[in-house]
Amino acid sequence: MTTDKKLQCFVVMGFGTKTDFATGRKLDLDYSYNALIKPVVEQKGIVCVRADEIKHSGSIDVPMYQQLLNADVVIADLSTSNANAFYELGIRHALRPHTTIVISEQQMTYPFDLNHILISKYNHLGLNIDYYEVLRFQKYLGETLDAVIAQVNIDSPVYTFLDNLTPPVMRANLESATIISSPQALPDNDNEEEKQTLSLLVKQGEEAIINKDFVLAKKFFSLASQIASCAPDEQFITSDAYLIQRLSYATYKAQQPDVVTALKDAIALLLQIDLQHTNDPETVVLGGKIEKRLYFNGQGEIHLQYAILNYQRCFFLLNNRYHGINLSFLLNVRVASDLYTTNEDKIADMIWANRIRKDVLKMCERDMKTIQERKYNEAADDIFTKNQKVQDHTEMSWILANKAEAHYGLGEMNLYKETIAKMDVHQTDTFVMSVFDEQMSKLQPLMKQFGHLLNPAWQGED
Repeated sequence: MTTDKKLQCFVVMGFGTKTDFATGRKLDLDYSYNALIKPVVEQKGIVCVRADEIKHSGSIDVPMYQQLLNADVVIADLSTSNANAFYELGIRHALRPHTTIVISEQQMTYPFDLNHILISKYNHLGLNIDYYEVLRFQKYLGETLDAVIAQVNIDSPVYTFLDNLTPPVMRANLESATIISSPQALPDNDNEEEKQTLSLLVKQGEEAIINKDFVLAKKFFSLASQIASCAPDEQFITSDAYLIQRLSYATYKAQQPDVVTALKDAIALLLQIDLQHTNDPETVVLGGKIEKRLYFNGQGEIHLQYAILNYQRCFFLLNNRYHGINLSFLLNVRVASDLYTTNEDKIADMIWANRIRKDVLKMCERDMKTIQERKYNEAADDIFTKNQKVQDHTEMSWILANKAEAHYGLGEMNLYKETIAKMDVHQTDTFVMSVFDEQMSKLQPLMKQFGHLLNPAWQGED
């Protein structure tokens, strides 16, 4: 008897943009899924689904465990050492002796307990993947899929070392989960809202953020967070920090019912994912942004102190330009506050800020060189190259803005003016320019007022 039932592939991995704590890089895992995995699987005529694409009511755990047991193939991407991905891979290895493919981005450290398992590596640029790397890895993954389906070999260490183990079998068929893969608009019916997939809600939320419709983005990420927590009618706490981070960001940008209330609501959300103690840079730096806004909206110097603490934690965790330039700026702001009243403390902050700026300039040169050495596929009209060019232009805009601000704070006015001229030639992004102008409007009077505390004194504008 023949059947038209398609093979099923379940993809185990994180979603959204995650920070790899080992390297300090931000990786867009959705890009990995949509560029490297899903198109290859579907080209083979295999149904491809990730956990956030399962439409369900109630707990996600039931359909997830069903997929880990019943899927014909599982692809596990362990990039960023995602704890859930490791856990689900372990379950798959315990349930099925074969047809599991393990992959990760190039810089992931090989875990000790997996040192006898083949982990196929790909090179991730952070927010994009190089065109040639996409072609290379798609070809490799396609060939690997063909091999594991055609010739079933044991790839589970559980069944390798316990060679007399018998795989478990379901005694009764549970109700199947419905899998969807095409975009749907957000429905008006409350019951239907509960059945939206996490993937679609996140996608719609990100699109709303791009379109600067933060009110709509807040609604999408609120629903996504409730689905992830499996508690749509209760106060929720989801284990995936990414959803709360995006909800917090949309909340503060939506400015409803007013700016200050929105900022306080946004901070309250971050406290749910342990803002005060976590080392997740995305959580901490978002907390720094919001605390900074609360201070400049007149909510008291305690928020300036919290903003400094958050940016300080992120700078020491990741040692990157963005956190460094903001930390140095806030240290100058603290000099003008009443948080430290002695001249010695104010001098210390001025010196510390400029030491950080010197580090920022080194990072600017390093990051600029990386972009300038990037090779594009100029002949091909592909989305990967287009995306990389757009991202590199934006990143270069930030590099030049950071560089200009650092030179200004150090009193290197000739280099500051040269960098401003380069920003004009580069046609710096409008948003980057607006952020730069806003911060410079605050930094300039601070340096003019307190630059004399440095030795030698700050030599700035006439």
